[in-house]
Amino acid sequence: MAHMVVTLRDGTEKQIEAENGISVMENLREGGVDEMLALCGGCLSCATCHVFVGESFLPLLPEMTEDESDLLDSADSRQPNSRLSCQIEMSEALDGLSITIAPE
Repeated sequence: MAHMVVTLRDGTEKQIEAENGISVMENLREGGVDEMLALCGGCLSCATCHVFVGESFLPLLPEMTEDESDLLDSADSRQPNSRLSCQIEMSEALDGLSITIAPE
């Protein structure tokens, strides 16, 4: 089983065992990260699952869609490593994935 290293908004780190084949957002919820709202439940209609992805993992992610980019444009805290966690499927290739929960 893969794992993720999550930096919470208060700066603390949490390691989460991650299930492959489901989204990072779902793994965060299952791992007890309750500060992520994920209001749309992964339907790509909000940006409340916004995360910053560790630079070394960016090349391993699928290309960002135009819809995802448009939603991230509405986030005040968008950075070059911003992604919506509902759009990243966890896999063994992402074992050790480091993410930071973006500010609300």
